[in-house]
Amino acid sequence: MFFESRVFRSWYIAMMVLWIALFAMLNSIPFLVEHWYYPAIMVLGAFVAGLTPEGGGAVAFPALSVFLDIDRGMARDFSLMIQSVGMTSASIWIMSRKENRLATYKPVLWYVPVAFLGFVFGMNVMQGIPVYIIQALFLSLIMTFALAYVASKHRGHRDRLPTTDVIDKLMLAAILFAGGICASLFGTGADIVLYTLLVTRFRMDEKIATHQSIMVMAAISILGFGYRAFWDQGITDYQIRTWLCAYPVVLFMAPFGSYVLSKLKIDCMLRGIVVLNIFQMVYFNFKAPTPEKFAFSLAFSVVLFAVFWLTLAHMARTRPSPAAITS
Repeated sequence: MFFESRVFRSWYIAMMVLWIALFAMLNSIPFLVEHWYYPAIMVLGAFVAGLTPEGGGAVAFPALSVFLDIDRGMARDFSLMIQSVGMTSASIWIMSRKENRLATYKPVLWYVPVAFLGFVFGMNVMQGIPVYIIQALFLSLIMTFALAYVASKHRGHRDRLPTTDVIDKLMLAAILFAGGICASLFGTGADIVLYTLLVTRFRMDEKIATHQSIMVMAAISILGFGYRAFWDQGITDYQIRTWLCAYPVVLFMAPFGSYVLSKLKIDCMLRGIVVLNIFQMVYFNFKAPTPEKFAFSLAFSVVLFAVFWLTLAHMARTRPSPAAITS
């Protein structure tokens, strides 16, 4: 049952009470009606966040930045803000499940600080990149990842991160740092790059790798939201009000996505996400088309697809023996 955990039920009720109080103080029904598209976008976005290694920002960022022409920084901030609720809710649901061992998720405790360092670096160094390049990079990232993810046989078997040597630790640190930079540009992305490494280099079970990726992105979203609100003082009243419009949607839909992941084979849903991501890329390039947008989209897509395909396909080619799996 979705609400079988007492811990999750208590969390959900407490967060709904908090939302009611915040909405009553800071928002209004007319504003919600006028900005209906924020919760509408996150019905799908939050479900994707709980079901796959892509965060809710994989839907929210392009929908706001590309389709609705909302400022790139505001779209990134909204992705962080909304994931701080949705992906945290999904994380609570995952950790409160009786069949899930908390020790399995212990590595997340050191993943997060490294990724957050990347986020801070990106916020201070990478924000001057032209918007269309950031949009092209992000759309290429989510599209090529989804394509490679669905097409390759990359199912791992390990339920925990194996003891790693120095090279593995450096590789993990580099990927986490890069993921933090992605989050500083798009509001998401750290989960995608971490997942890819976990299921290839470390042969981790796909669902556990997804869970760890969700937890990392949840923590980076909370820390990023806090960084923007208190360090940069860059969160406006308008952003808070749009966040409150979508808050109850993601509070439910993200853990519900994780629930579906635990029950069903998700290939059909993943193919739907591929179609959605391809549509977003096509729309981006045909809306006010320029040679620069097309060139960057093509270059990023070719390079990233090659990276994702080779890393995910490598696992299928080097599938361990049954004796190794049981050892």
